[in-house]
Formats: sequence, C-alpha cells, structure tokens
Amino acid sequence: MDGIADSLEGAIATSKRFRAERLQIMLDAEELAALNDFRFAKRMPSRAAAVRELLKRGLAAEGFLSAPVGAKSAEYGVTGKPPEGRR
Repeated sequence: MDGIADSLEGAIATSKRFRAERLQIMLDAEELAALNDFRFAKRMPSRAAAVRELLKRGLAAEGFLSAPVGAKSAEYGVTGKPPEGRR
C-alpha cells in the first residue's frame, strides 16, 4: 500500500507546480500516434505529461541533468566545466 501512497503524494506535489511557460509544437499523424502510444502504454494522464517525460528521458540519455536554479547563460560554454547540477 505504501507504493500507492507514494505515487499519490508525488502526483499531488506535481499538481501544485506552477508552469508559466507554454510550448507549442506541431506533429504529423505518425508522430502523434507514437506520442499517444507511449502515453497509453505508460499510463500517462495527458499528452503534456507524456511530452515532459520524453523530454526528461531524452535529456538524461544525452547526459544532461537539471540546470541549477539561477544559472546564468554565460556559465555555459563549449569548453570548460559546466555549472554545478549539470554533467
């Protein structure tokens, strides 16, 4: 039963997150079908949640972690060490 409680707690915490930015993308029929197949196979509550999950997985696969809060654009370069919180 703890797994259900943990899932519910995570869902409630996520639902309280304020998302101020909107990202609009256009998909062809094949891309939309792939997104919907992923969403339903993973029991995602919405297309937006599925897109966020796919972005998270794609960034993780490329070795990116979340950028630290307050990181400045100038801290990211082609050479040198990335800001803390990134690989």
